[in-house]
Amino acid sequence: MRLTILGGGGFRVPLVYGALLGDHDEGRVTRVTLHDVDSARLRAVATVLAEQAAGVPDAPVVEVTTDLDEALRGADFVFSAIRVGGLEGRAADERVALAEGVLGQETVGAGGVAYGLRTVPVATDIARRVAALAPDAWVINFTNPAGLVTEAMSRVLGDRVVGICDSPVGLGRRVARALGADPGRVWTDYVGLNHLGWLRGLRVAGRDELPRLLADPEALGSLEEGRLFGADWLRSLGAIPNEYLHYYYFNRETVHAYRQAGRTRGVLLRDQQAGFYAQPSLKCWESTLAEREATYMADNRAASGAGERADEDLESGGYEKVALALMRAVARDERATLILNVRNRTTLSVLDADAVIEVPCLVDANGAHPYAVDPLPGHATGLVTAVKAVEREVMTAAESGSRAAAVRAFALHPLVDSVSVARRLLDGYTAVHPGLAHLNRK
Repeated sequence: MRLTILGGGGFRVPLVYGALLGDHDEGRVTRVTLHDVDSARLRAVATVLAEQAAGVPDAPVVEVTTDLDEALRGADFVFSAIRVGGLEGRAADERVALAEGVLGQETVGAGGVAYGLRTVPVATDIARRVAALAPDAWVINFTNPAGLVTEAMSRVLGDRVVGICDSPVGLGRRVARALGADPGRVWTDYVGLNHLGWLRGLRVAGRDELPRLLADPEALGSLEEGRLFGADWLRSLGAIPNEYLHYYYFNRETVHAYRQAGRTRGVLLRDQQAGFYAQPSLKCWESTLAEREATYMADNRAASGAGERADEDLESGGYEKVALALMRAVARDERATLILNVRNRTTLSVLDADAVIEVPCLVDANGAHPYAVDPLPGHATGLVTAVKAVEREVMTAAESGSRAAAVRAFALHPLVDSVSVARRLLDGYTAVHPGLAHLNRK
């Protein structure tokens, strides 16, 4: 099979290739095409992949190209991990938002809206090229904001685009370990939107063991989310939230911590990765990756007093393993249950059929099929429907160039508390992102 990776010069691509190197079964990926608009980054990543493949006799062949059409022709799977504007764009998103006293994180709040506004048009164009040049290919989307971008692409590709994220995987793994269970032998009741979901149960041999965890202060304290949110709040919710909900539940504290930090996450990652791209090697990539994982959500941990990440939490979340499992299930009709971003259909009655949600799915040769889930409680329903409304405004603005829709997207977000602030945010983002300048003219 042939896999095309869009954003092939991205820092996390070696994780995907490393997972492919461990697959020796029939029907595996034998050819990987890396596409990126930055040829220097492509060369850097290709250098690392060559080192990874050394000594592996059946390693997938790696090709690189800056031509999108060339990259797509003949692809069986397309992995989309683009970053429109690069880390400089992310740093600008953070800076503009924090200047207005609101969150600038790349997928949550004003930063997520800004990132979506400039990413949706590019992702939609990619979807159209896939439909024209590789109509039988499956698209696996990891481009953030993952749920929003997957939904935008699904308007062109339907169910042949599936979004993935490593956050639910990591959460389920940590909860299972805290309960002394094998993460590979549990059923995770998880539902919501990307970066806005809740683990509501963890079944071991058919029995929900989450209540036992919530009643055990010591076990909760051993959990990253227990330290981040506090045991009392988790017991109050009766669930374990995705770590990104810390931005909602402790917004003021997090914004304060971000404003007090010496540099934002985007700037930190830009600086961390600069050395790697200047002198790429597998050893340098591995050390930079370790530093990246150690500093993940550092400002949130500072705001909550959670301290340093535990050693067992420093391993990568595993999105590359989810991607490989998804490809295997589809290509070989090997049924698998994975938490994915897919169209809602009838899963959550509070959302329409085309809304992309994050939920456990059965995956087979016909794609990903969401399992039935219990309804969300009222507090979760409110957040999910509010953020989905924001995503729809982002898509409207991206498609039409409507300034009014863009302002609505900012103003309606739960973490932006003023229409006036929303207007200033849009003005700020159009000033630093030339690709958004048209939003000021309609």
